[in-house]
Amino acid sequence: MKEEKIIVPANGYLMLFVFLILFFGSIVTAIATENPEYLIILPIAIIIAPGFIMVQPNGSRVLLLFGKYIGTVKKNGFYWVNPFYTKKKISLRARNFDSERLKVNDKLGNPIMISTILVWRVHNTYKAAFDVDIYENFVRVQTDAAVRKLASMYPYDNFADEGHDEDITLRSSVNEVSNALEKEIEERLAIAGIEVLEARIGYLAYAQEIANAMLKRQQATAIVAARHKIVEGAVSMVEMALEELGKKQIVDLDEERKAAMVSNLMVILCGDKDASPVLNTGTLNH
Repeated sequence: MKEEKIIVPANGYLMLFVFLILFFGSIVTAIATENPEYLIILPIAIIIAPGFIMVQPNGSRVLLLFGKYIGTVKKNGFYWVNPFYTKKKISLRARNFDSERLKVNDKLGNPIMISTILVWRVHNTYKAAFDVDIYENFVRVQTDAAVRKLASMYPYDNFADEGHDEDITLRSSVNEVSNALEKEIEERLAIAGIEVLEARIGYLAYAQEIANAMLKRQQATAIVAARHKIVEGAVSMVEMALEELGKKQIVDLDEERKAAMVSNLMVILCGDKDASPVLNTGTLNH
């Protein structure tokens, strides 16, 4: 495969001076001498004119001569090249690409909506100009393909209750998923001479048909986890209460009364509503 060739053409200001001398000199001389033969020089100046090019910062010009690749001008400035060159402009600036929201299936088969934000730029002008048809369209299609592949490699979320205890998920492992996405896109765009500066997931959500069900599931999981913490704390508090009562000998409780006390404390500590205390004016046995 032919590689990019960087060239620096002739100084444009010098050739501009030559062009002005030929163009206006031939006209002035023809008028001054009243000899139209000096106008023969005028077509030469006209032929020189199309050779002027201007390359802006982070810009480039790919030069062709009757289909043959001559080279690429990347250094910004004002130049003059062969007037018969075909001059193709390719920007080297960084560009943003915000992909459309794609509906794909994650590793567990759940339909999700996902999109990516890609920052890229042309690194090799030869590959961008000649190895692919339209490199902007190539970036768009290959990015969508990479996102689809990435979504199928990881689950949306980690559901340990179903035995899917994944270390990397699309929702929680942002850095890992972004690195994998960036590597996948970079491999696909290398053929077009595209450099990937950054790739991040821009949008991620369950598809509409399962969004409500998954939201209820997440809420249920959160409630169960909260209840688990509450029960752990309640057990510790009951254990501490019994230990302190026995250590300070405030009251002597048999096993049956301990069980009743534990039951009452667990109901109070784990209940959803505030406890309604009952005043006992009798003895412990009544």
